[in-house]
Amino acid sequence: MFLIIPGSLVLGFLFSTHLSRFVPAVPYLFAYVTLTMAIGCGLRQLGTVMRRPGVMLWTFILTHVLSPLVAYGLSAMLFGADSPYVIGFVLFTIIPLGVSTVLWVGMSGGSIPLMLAMVVIDSALSPFVVPAGIHLLFHTAVEANTMQMMTDLLVIIVLPTAFGVLLYELSKGRIQKAVQPIAAPLSKLCFVAVVALNAAAIAPQAAALKGDLLRIVPLAILMVGLCYAIGFLGALPYKNREILTTVSYASGMRNISLGIVLALGYFSPLAAVPVVLSILIQQPLATLHHYVLHKLNNRKAGAHG
Repeated sequence: MFLIIPGSLVLGFLFSTHLSRFVPAVPYLFAYVTLTMAIGCGLRQLGTVMRRPGVMLWTFILTHVLSPLVAYGLSAMLFGADSPYVIGFVLFTIIPLGVSTVLWVGMSGGSIPLMLAMVVIDSALSPFVVPAGIHLLFHTAVEANTMQMMTDLLVIIVLPTAFGVLLYELSKGRIQKAVQPIAAPLSKLCFVAVVALNAAAIAPQAAALKGDLLRIVPLAILMVGLCYAIGFLGALPYKNREILTTVSYASGMRNISLGIVLALGYFSPLAAVPVVLSILIQQPLATLHHYVLHKLNNRKAGAHG
């Protein structure tokens, strides 16, 4: 993902004149990415979270209440409350948890069923959470078509998720292995296409950004880093390595391509800039976070030994 995502962005910018006509296909490509994620999750995994509603609820408070308030405060201080960049930074924190989080949680010794279920449930709630969060913070500054946004989120996230879970149940969990050789590479290609097409849509405004990038880039790095820190510190009271790993990754990584789709669909293209930068930042910081967790766990193991 390190090279693929930046490469897709560069291609999107370079070939924006040719690619811009395909931008309307983005929601459908994204719906397919959601579907391939959902076929790995059944009702049993969702039931796992229902038995631990406290962890899930606390994660959602950290990610969708505390983080947006921090993002709003920092970006409004730097750019002024009516700047489209403020919307972008807040949107990054309100959008659902990222699908790729599941991979990092698995590699770092977290709970895959808990993470999968949180991604599915958070995505299903997003048609209500995203418009509500935007409305609460920007009720005078932003005019967004809330009903249309909710409808789009249903098409992009909720329906593919429900269909994926249904397929998982009907096949008794066998469908993912059966379709993986074709579905997984195709899903990655769709994800690359989403990133490239969104970059193509932003390209005409890119020239106007040069003066602002010196302020936006450091804030984007700080904000993504703070999201990981909020999850990590918020999960410390559980005194459980698996929950600490899962919640800290959940807090740090968001469904960025959905964020770009929403930013470009409903707000100024400038609002998509912080979201695009966060794409580039959250994967490298995931690697750094993995390293930090590994060091901390080794130190604890040494102390107990």
